[in-house]
Amino acid sequence: MGEARIGIYGLGTMGSALALNLAEKGIRTAVTNQEPEWIAPFLTEAGPLAANLVPSETLEDFVASLATPRTILFMIPSGTPVDAMIERLRPLLGEGDTLIDGGNADFNDTRRRVADLEGTGLHFVGMGVSGGEEGARHGPSMMVGGTDHSWTQLQPMAEAIAAKFNGDPCVAHVGPDGAGHFVKTVHNGIEYADMQIIAEVYGLLRDGAGWDAARIGALFGEWRKGPLDSFLVEITAEVLGVTDPETGRPMVDLILDTAGQKGTGRWTVIEALKLGQSATAIEGAVAARSWSSEKAARGVASGMLPGPDGAELPDEATLEAAMLAARILTHAQGFRVLAAASEEFGWSLDLARIAEIWRAGCIIRSALLDDLAGALRGEMPEGHLILTPAFRAKLAETIPALRTTVIAAMQAGLPVPSLASALGWYDAMRQATGTANLVQAQRDFFGAHGFVRTDRPGATHGPWHKG
Repeated sequence: MGEARIGIYGLGTMGSALALNLAEKGIRTAVTNQEPEWIAPFLTEAGPLAANLVPSETLEDFVASLATPRTILFMIPSGTPVDAMIERLRPLLGEGDTLIDGGNADFNDTRRRVADLEGTGLHFVGMGVSGGEEGARHGPSMMVGGTDHSWTQLQPMAEAIAAKFNGDPCVAHVGPDGAGHFVKTVHNGIEYADMQIIAEVYGLLRDGAGWDAARIGALFGEWRKGPLDSFLVEITAEVLGVTDPETGRPMVDLILDTAGQKGTGRWTVIEALKLGQSATAIEGAVAARSWSSEKAARGVASGMLPGPDGAELPDEATLEAAMLAARILTHAQGFRVLAAASEEFGWSLDLARIAEIWRAGCIIRSALLDDLAGALRGEMPEGHLILTPAFRAKLAETIPALRTTVIAAMQAGLPVPSLASALGWYDAMRQATGTANLVQAQRDFFGAHGFVRTDRPGATHGPWHKG
């Protein structure tokens, strides 16, 4: 019988932080790493917390140090490394043991791994962890997929280390197989859009109004005192106020404008489309990151492609309201994708609980999520957040500002893909009669795909090729 309640394989940034968090909560934790030489420095860093850490240099010793049924958390790169670790561990494990992938994994891989272990007595969990290094160390938000058996093992430890919102642990067993990783993927998609919306407003103030970074940062600092209060708005205010010690210039002005991405935003868009949804604000954010990578082409194009002479931009209050409207629409799209996935895969996701566990610890934590959780527990016509009484009222107040902002940006020739896409979705949803009737006529004309008439049931064809 081992002595550790949980084991962590992988002592990188996130793995180390989670191990220290567990140890600090009095949970005896086994640790190991592919490179054993990392272990000793980590124990030194742990200081007094090392008393609750059980180090092992071999996989066999690591497994032997764990109490049964064993719980092992992988904090390693997703994909092939996880498959390789499962194969290495399988001969060492027994009935009831649980393996947890805590990385940003494709939920399709998680579902495959669950299916592969079916009937072996082993359990596989996909767990989304949000909050970065600081969150992992002091309280992350966690989205857990997998079996009830696995959750019974993990729950006391997960709740101990999770972020708390008014005492409520920001962790939940959201559903079976890949549900945890899917929810984390959509979380990251919303994160992409939230960051892009902030960046677009920053761009309007910088390039349209001529404000410097410090002035824009001060405005974001004021905004975080109101309905836009969020972690991302908070750090934006801080980032924009930092001066480079070498040059004395705003640090943000010295950063190359090419943004990276690890794939979760793109996965959100792909899966949304597969589910017959279209998370347009997230699509805009993913596109913007892709466009940003074409730095050389943009440099050439800036001198070749003409734009408008400029336009008067909205005032600060209008921009604040526009941001709020766009953020509401972005979250509404994300939760619509979650609802579609829940139905498709039979997950029975509790959308309100998901909003609740995002209220602290995670990157998209904000005052808005508390309102969302309340709305998701009430009447939601046609399954849409934007049709709930609370958010219909908020959108009635803020959509005019979003419309004014998007129009001004277009007149000024300044790109706002996420703001504009969010507004486009809102306007599309307002149309009781859209334009897809013409699309259906076109499809029938060239491909005989058929259509449904408004005055009778059943599929039919048009008279396009007659007479």
